[in-house]
Amino acid sequence: MRTVAGIFQSSADAERAVADIRASGIAGERISLLAPGTSARALNEDVPTTETEQPGMGKALGGTVGGAMGVASGATLGAAAASLFVPGVGPVLAAGIIGAALFGAGGAVAGVVAGDKIEDNIAPGLPEDELYVYEDALRQGRTVVIVMAETDEHGDTAHSLLSQAGAESLDAARESWWVGLRDAAKEEYAGQGSDFRTDETSYRRGFEAALHPRRRRTPYVDAMPRLRESYGDECDKDAFRSGYERGHAHVQELEAKYRQ
Repeated sequence: MRTVAGIFQSSADAERAVADIRASGIAGERISLLAPGTSARALNEDVPTTETEQPGMGKALGGTVGGAMGVASGATLGAAAASLFVPGVGPVLAAGIIGAALFGAGGAVAGVVAGDKIEDNIAPGLPEDELYVYEDALRQGRTVVIVMAETDEHGDTAHSLLSQAGAESLDAARESWWVGLRDAAKEEYAGQGSDFRTDETSYRRGFEAALHPRRRRTPYVDAMPRLRESYGDECDKDAFRSGYERGHAHVQELEAKYRQ
């Protein structure tokens, strides 16, 4: 399983990319689209949408699996669709099994179940480590297309078609996200008498660790068992802890700012 994603300035370009990816032979249930706001202009009338104040699909969406989302060129996504309010992001239109499942109820990403038609092997491949990048793009009014490719060949095809449609890569978006935060992080860290230039890599890992959907509301001390599983002894470093604590505060700030 390989996750391929692209971030678009234009929703029309994103929809065109979805149509092209479907036309290449990749199944619709492997493709999802996330868009800012709750406009359902692209939704097929037969697909219900659900308003909820909690991040995630919830039980109400179980019946929408197997519906169709109409996008550019008449392409459809055989998947769930929902209008959601995501804390720290705001209103989001999630079309497709993958996109909706990423905002699973209570943040339980890989454990989401939405009706009987979701394939069991989709959930383990959900790109939860990348969720904060998608969220940042949505806050900026951009649209995200995610493809869960079953083979390397499908992954290469999806990557090529996303690029041709004008998508920014996840790597580029991740670096832009950090550039936007780096100066403030550097100033705060230096104010503690520490050397940001030397410690930036560990600090950033800690910051990103705090944004993981399974940890984002968990203080550093409480998160230690899971952190140790993922980062080993690095999570004991002062720089990592400082980054984690700053990331934890960042999540709280965003959720307060974008609270409905």
